[in-house]
Formats: sequence, C-alpha cells, structure tokens
Amino acid sequence: MAGVKLEHRIGIQAPPEAIWEVLADIQNWSSWNPLYTKADGVLRIGAQLTLELALAGRAPQTIRPVILDWIPNEQIHWRLTAAGGLVKTTRYIEIEKLNDAACILANGELFAGLLGPLAVRSLRRPVRAGFAAMGEAVKARAEEAWRLSGQAPT
Repeated sequence: MAGVKLEHRIGIQAPPEAIWEVLADIQNWSSWNPLYTKADGVLRIGAQLTLELALAGRAPQTIRPVILDWIPNEQIHWRLTAAGGLVKTTRYIEIEKLNDAACILANGELFAGLLGPLAVRSLRRPVRAGFAAMGEAVKARAEEAWRLSGQAPT
C-alpha cells in the first residue's frame, strides 16, 4: 500500500538564513511553535529529538523522532515509528529559496508502513492545521528577525 503525504507550503519574505535560524534553534521552539510545544535535542544525523506534539482536539503527545538528515539553510528530515513499526513517518521541513529575500517553506510528513495510510485518516485535519500554524509562526518569526536585522528592504 502506498504512503500518504500531508504538506503545508507558505511564502516567507526573508532569506533562507533567517528562516534557518528559527528552525535550527530547537531548544527555543517551545517559545513560538504551536505544533511542538516542548522541544529538546540537537541537529545531528542519528540524534533523537524529544518533542511534545500538540494537535487540535487531541491530548499533547511526547514523540521521539530520529534525525535522518539536515542541511543548513535548506532542510530538516526526521523519522518516527509508532504502533510497533506499523506506522512509519518521515517529517520534513524544507526551505526553497526563490531569491535573496523570499523563500517557500514546505512543512510536511509522509505516512507509510502497514497502518500509516489508515492512521492518517483520523489525523489529516489536525495535522494539516498544525503544519499551517507552525508555518505561520515560522513566517512571523523569520520576517520579524530579518526586519529587525536592518537588512530587509523597506
């Protein structure tokens, strides 16, 4: 059975470096991130993060994904396995540079494994809403930081 992809994309008026600064600072996600209200860990391939996932209509859940890959100013990918390996997800946060002052942030997850597509049925709306809320929060934080840096066009 094929996997299912859920994704939210948002335009951000800031360079990749400003967006990356927000994303790479995992220790401070709890101060701005509505999807991951607690976060601990470091960006290192094979490292485990400890995140509190807050989806609308559901109790917060602690998850412990493992970093698969990361490239500064471009992407963070992690994997999470649940239900004894019957649900496998690959989470991605990717920055696509459009020009020196604009990017697209892709914020999504691929659901696979024997029960992955089934699991996503009940999660589709809250996960999409969570991705959208996180995207809006990254946008606001990165654009504000870039504006305050004095480098943004006026």
